[in-house]
Amino acid sequence: MSDISKGFIRENPIFILMLGLCPSLAVSTQVVNALGMSAGTVFVLLGSNIMVALLKDFIPDEIHIPAYIVIIATFVTLVDLLMQAYAPGLSKSLGVFVQLIVVNCIILGRAEAFASKNTVKDSIVDALSMGFGFFFGLTLIALIREVLGAGTITLFPMGSFNGVIEIPGLSSSPIRIISLSAGALFVVGYLKAVFNWISSRPVKEEN
Repeated sequence: MSDISKGFIRENPIFILMLGLCPSLAVSTQVVNALGMSAGTVFVLLGSNIMVALLKDFIPDEIHIPAYIVIIATFVTLVDLLMQAYAPGLSKSLGVFVQLIVVNCIILGRAEAFASKNTVKDSIVDALSMGFGFFFGLTLIALIREVLGAGTITLFPMGSFNGVIEIPGLSSSPIRIISLSAGALFVVGYLKAVFNWISSRPVKEEN
């Protein structure tokens, strides 16, 4: 259980390992963008970790990085095409950052540092831990930025629900700077301080 939960706080890829910061700053203006990007990243991370763990003994050391990038790019292309087909609005909103998952430090970093040295089972656990840690971190950033910066929470529209929840009081007078790039750095900085404080606390040993 601790292997699964390590990515949420103590080894959170965004706030502790400081990986995947570009999409974290760029697409966190709305919650729906964070959910879409996070789901795509979890899928690519899980698929690439499994494939790298399966093929690690057959890939020569001299070409292992290019081989990993080809594997990752295959899953990224699959996510991009599925998003264009079934969520074109989200695909347009995320723009080039969907394709840039292929160079996300989290994906290549876990393939190189973990999946290439461990079993398929352990690589799946690592991918889920890091992937959902990224999901948690990115969604938290987007939730704070959208609520304070726009006074709304944007989700996927369903039926008569248009996907936008307006926060009384904030929607009419939001703190605009939080939705800008400077606001993203401000929010990530404060959240990193909180995560550092939590991760530095001693772990209670179970009897």
